[in-house]
Amino acid sequence: MFYYNTIVVLAGVGLLGAGSGLVGALGVLRRRSLLGDALAHASLPGICLGFLVAGSRNIPLMMLGALASGVLGIVAIGALSRYTRIREDSSIGIVLSVFFGLGVVMSQMIRNHTQHGSTAGLESYILGKTAGMTRGDVYGILAIAIACVVLVVLLHKELKLVAFDADFAKSLGWPVYAIDLALMTLIALAVVVGLHAVGVVLIAAMLIMPGVSSRFWTDRFSTLLLLSGILGLFIGVIGTMISAEYQLMPAGPLIVLTGSTVFMFSLLFGTRRGLIARGIAAYRYQQHYARRQLLVKLFDFLEKTNFQSTEISLDDLAIASQSTARSIRQARDQMVVAGLANFTASKKFELTTDGLVAARDAARDERLWFEYLVVYPELSSQVDLSVSSIRDLVDDSIVVKLERSLKTAAIWPEIPSRLPTPVLEKNQDISSTTGRP
Repeated sequence: MFYYNTIVVLAGVGLLGAGSGLVGALGVLRRRSLLGDALAHASLPGICLGFLVAGSRNIPLMMLGALASGVLGIVAIGALSRYTRIREDSSIGIVLSVFFGLGVVMSQMIRNHTQHGSTAGLESYILGKTAGMTRGDVYGILAIAIACVVLVVLLHKELKLVAFDADFAKSLGWPVYAIDLALMTLIALAVVVGLHAVGVVLIAAMLIMPGVSSRFWTDRFSTLLLLSGILGLFIGVIGTMISAEYQLMPAGPLIVLTGSTVFMFSLLFGTRRGLIARGIAAYRYQQHYARRQLLVKLFDFLEKTNFQSTEISLDDLAIASQSTARSIRQARDQMVVAGLANFTASKKFELTTDGLVAARDAARDERLWFEYLVVYPELSSQVDLSVSSIRDLVDDSIVVKLERSLKTAAIWPEIPSRLPTPVLEKNQDISSTTGRP
């Protein structure tokens, strides 16, 4: 059972996590993740300046100072990158270090030389002080979260295009700079409201981890944004609950550690880009490609022997395909399991009816690709020998022209209408399964 203050903190941090996750996902896609970190560090001098202007702990004025200082830091990064030869990553490092160092010095000066400096609580903005969150803070975070959602919904199409292809958006006449500015405004709002909860040092994790983790689970833009918000909510709530269970443990670092756990889990088990899923996909691709190439080599071998027999030894195929016996053996066993080949009494293997048709189709596709390279060399980037059919990527009218060219050159793969007697006894319906003429 949680106390009232714990419920307030859970609500505030959960909303903060959801809003930060949503906005941070856009930053990750736009490759602006580190700008959020720079903005957070650059906001510390503004917090101190707001305290000095107010003469006491005035949260609205301090947050306004943080926003102004953060925006100034972003402008400084943009100016250094645009008008000097300093690269953006170096500009971020310079501005982050200078502003954060200035903020630390100012906070120490306030503590030492002002009347209320010792009670200002400025140190809580460095590592965060989630337990000090009030109901008013929750309402403020809720308002910012709603504003972020509304802006993302209204600018959904624009943000999506700019995130994936800013140059194309610019060529269409879209105001890319204004859209980027809107995105940075969202990030700035998320940073400012999150400073008191997790601090300058850790707010970047709230922005980055949900979006990065979501990338391992989906490739769809809308789903990514939704999942990032959910993961941000989950990270904030679970980290706060752990902190509430162990009262001497700080909430901010525990929230970040929870996010790290979610990230590691997504890195390993994500269904789209996780290491395990990618390993399985790569293994299946290698098996598929090896079997397909073996079918092509088998058909080439049968063509050279005029289909005198479909029985082939492993050594003959290894010589013809210039592959290792082990790789051929693995592909052969897969073909046997798939019903494309059988073992013979002479310890050789031969293609079944389905195997002959599959080998012919694989040979056709490979020769079509090679002819495509010759006729359309400028489109060579579209060539992919691993696809099931060239028709999956190339227009049918082009494929018809390529087929005609191969037939004219008498190199169009065909299965003879009459196979040798031993083959006919085992493959009675070859002529009825030859498919395309």
